[in-house]
Amino acid sequence: MNVHHLELFYYVAKHEGITEAVRKMPYGIQQPAVSGQILQLETHLGVKLFQRRPFALTPAGEELYDFIQPFFSRIEQITARLRGEESRHLRLAASAAALGNHLPEVLQALQREVPALRLTLREMSNPELETALRKQEADVALAVLHRKVGPGIQSAKLLDLPLALAAPAACSIDSFEALAATAGGGQLLHPLISLPRSEPVAQLLQRGLLAAKLKWEPSMEVSELGLILRYVAKGFGFGVAVDIPGAAWPEGVKKIRLPSEFPPLTLGALHTGELKPVAARFLELVREHAGLLKKALRKGG
Repeated sequence: MNVHHLELFYYVAKHEGITEAVRKMPYGIQQPAVSGQILQLETHLGVKLFQRRPFALTPAGEELYDFIQPFFSRIEQITARLRGEESRHLRLAASAAALGNHLPEVLQALQREVPALRLTLREMSNPELETALRKQEADVALAVLHRKVGPGIQSAKLLDLPLALAAPAACSIDSFEALAATAGGGQLLHPLISLPRSEPVAQLLQRGLLAAKLKWEPSMEVSELGLILRYVAKGFGFGVAVDIPGAAWPEGVKKIRLPSEFPPLTLGALHTGELKPVAARFLELVREHAGLLKKALRKGG
């Protein structure tokens, strides 16, 4: 099997198409040459590796890519490491829910240990995080763990954060039981401010309501948890929130704890293959900080 053909296939699979691969390869090569050599590889193997339009790997292509990706993806990394650059560069991706209040503290601790630390930080949705890891655009991703991760992705659970309801401070309701007692026929009619239905926080709230035999449809959907609290403070209704230890709630908002039927928001770390030292140390610091937060949750509970 021609190793150069495998390298070309790696770039095509990584960048999801021949045209994009030609643009981003570290050396010059024409698109017809790539197409011809990929065709030779498919002929040699006797299988089709990907659909051209729209681009999609076949099962055989996915198997081959998973096999060669650990080697080819680390060529640039080992080159940079030999130049003394990669050892100080942490490429971090995180979902909005995972960015939270405590990540800057962890990064500051890492910076004290690695004074010349170079940080690349990108906020992404959960599906985008796995793609960034597969394309070697991130070393570690912090994500909400709400489904099984894809092949080749390693996951480590860090912390369960309970959900809570945010209510206007002037509201007479101060417990979930008191709120549930206002339901007519199992339907809550108070205005509810929530994230979009596709977001894990919104899905977890609905799962808890279903377990409690209640229905509560959002009257407002906003893009950020912080926006929910601001609208609640202005008296627009109740809101779903994440109860993060040490995070201050805005003035004009009170917290209503939810019963055990409501599943927590699970945060975790994702990565592929062996971590370089700066990423491994970051993950150690994240785990240590998560341990402190767990103790704070037990104490608060």
